[in-house]
Amino acid sequence: MAIDLSQLDPDQRVAATAPRGPVCILAGAGTGKTRTITYRIAHLIDQGMVAPNKVLAVTFTQRAAGEMRDRLRHMGIGGVQARTFHAAARRQLAYFWPQIAGDLPWQLLDNKFPLVGRATRAAGLDSGKDMVRDLLSEIEWAKANVISHEDYVARIADIPRTPPADPQKVADVYRRYEESKSSPDGMLLDFDDLLLHVAAALENAPAVAEEFRAQYQTFVVDEYQDVTPLQQRVLEGWLGTRDDLTVVGDANQTIYSFTGATPDYLLNFSRTYEHATVVKLQRDYRSTPQITELANTVIGKAKGRAAGSRLELVGMREPGPAPVFNAYDDEPTEAREVAAQIRRLFDDGVPAREIAVLYRINAQSAAFEAALADAGILYQVRGGEGFFHRGEVREAIGQLARAAQRSDLPGDPVAVARAAFAPLGLTATEPEGAQARERWQGLNALVDLIEEIVRTREAETLADVLRSLRQRAESKQPPAVDGVTLASLHAAKGLEWDAVFLVGLVEKTLPISHAINAGEDEVEEERRLFYVGVTRAREHLHLSWSFARQEGGHKSRSRSRFLDGLVPELEVEQSPQRLKRNRRCRVCGDPLDTPAEKSLGRHADCEPNYNEELFSALKRWRLDVSRAANQPAYLVFSDATLLAIAEAMPHDIPSLLDVSGVGPVKVEHYGDAVLAVIAEYREA
Repeated sequence: MAIDLSQLDPDQRVAATAPRGPVCILAGAGTGKTRTITYRIAHLIDQGMVAPNKVLAVTFTQRAAGEMRDRLRHMGIGGVQARTFHAAARRQLAYFWPQIAGDLPWQLLDNKFPLVGRATRAAGLDSGKDMVRDLLSEIEWAKANVISHEDYVARIADIPRTPPADPQKVADVYRRYEESKSSPDGMLLDFDDLLLHVAAALENAPAVAEEFRAQYQTFVVDEYQDVTPLQQRVLEGWLGTRDDLTVVGDANQTIYSFTGATPDYLLNFSRTYEHATVVKLQRDYRSTPQITELANTVIGKAKGRAAGSRLELVGMREPGPAPVFNAYDDEPTEAREVAAQIRRLFDDGVPAREIAVLYRINAQSAAFEAALADAGILYQVRGGEGFFHRGEVREAIGQLARAAQRSDLPGDPVAVARAAFAPLGLTATEPEGAQARERWQGLNALVDLIEEIVRTREAETLADVLRSLRQRAESKQPPAVDGVTLASLHAAKGLEWDAVFLVGLVEKTLPISHAINAGEDEVEEERRLFYVGVTRAREHLHLSWSFARQEGGHKSRSRSRFLDGLVPELEVEQSPQRLKRNRRCRVCGDPLDTPAEKSLGRHADCEPNYNEELFSALKRWRLDVSRAANQPAYLVFSDATLLAIAEAMPHDIPSLLDVSGVGPVKVEHYGDAVLAVIAEYREA
């Protein structure tokens, strides 16, 4: 049947109907790139230019490959091969192996860690998990860049890259790892080897190359800005001297340079193929004009070669709300306010599955997991484990439990935690290695949580702290249900939601500190990561940052440089909601300065003016509620919030909402009951 091209806009139609040969589709976020390349494949087949089984479409995820196959089947096109680079290479190698290796068997190596670990020990390096993982990542990076162990030392000297150990030692580990995969009985091949062997076969075995090239004639490559030199080598082996190639990508969404990905092949496409058709897709069907305008401003400040290919998105949806910018005193407050805003989105009809909270590093999820759980909001962590399920956090809590068995330790749980976590990787400063850095971030976040537990008097002894941590872990285990998504910005690539909260937008987090230290190229990649985050949102976009890690903590943070020129200037960098709440002491009337004072609503040295009997009654009520719900008391209200309620003695729901620590969710669950308790003491 004829393919109905009326479903495409003018630019998409140009790309879909371009003649066979080299085609480069520069596709901005939300511009329908998958639809366009699917229609291009269907059109080529419909016009008799190529048979379905002669087409190989390459994607970067199995999900994307499956989506493309499904779309083609829906259009009545079957037989097209849509696979990832590695899946295509594995299938080809299984077929061609006897021609290039005879009877020598091979087996896919799923877990490289043990072999790299043995190679690390043999090379005389620390064989801790983090070092082994960093070395494994370095070997993968070297292979992606077609750098052998013999060439590693010389090549790394010319690249602005910090290896995880002395380059000679890294090369030694790399050599030993490669040698450990070969034996007289057969070969172990890792995923990178699949690509290396396919490329070598196509380059060095004419019969293999001829047979393969007779099988496939037309190639389509998605996310072309993310190909590595090794993947490009395979692609060139597939093509030979032909040019029947369609690529699609956006250089300003390159965010995987640390794995060896480079946008150079996309940027050089029209030079490599001088007669190529180049089409720009800039009509954004995903996001509202308000969001696309912000996205254009973000990427408009980019520098470097990739910035020269920036696309000017045009929002095609109906206008929506303006992006919201919020500054908060501290991270727990930021997390609570985000949870409250999510509740309001629920009230407006936005489903939980269409809401995401995105952050730069996985350790940032802890505060937001806690706030969502406290608010009764179901969530799921994508691309990583929930905070209390992370390996280093489980290990650290176990170490703390062992420390609690001893009787010779100081009485300060925070000091004990820092000492107990030091052997696990909690150093005074953030380390260099990627794995060590991620571990450090998780351990540091756990110490911050323990400090908060102690500071708020939720627990005083180490045993009480452990009990509180276990209760939090149990109460914050999100069921595997349809809920709000928490994800890192990297894990969010390729996804979209109706509402997105970009949180923790502070210097040394976005851009990340090691990118700042590395130089402009790395900082620009962080800007592109921010751009990817902005373009995940369809209608609602909230951007926020906080000035302190903990409530009452020193305001040592500054907002991300990427927000300069974007943010409607907020008075003293506060959100309107925070400005109007608890700015003056309810006892003396003077301004409040610290987050702790604002939480109480009075200065620490001002005599409290609350009814102590009411405070005791509220605590008794809280205990009854928590026991009935089988949950920790702090999940109902903290002591600080109950104290603020006792001081304010609100008489209705609006005045109760004015109390710090009381949000719409708390009011929904407990508002009437709290007001009833207060009424007894007001009448008295």
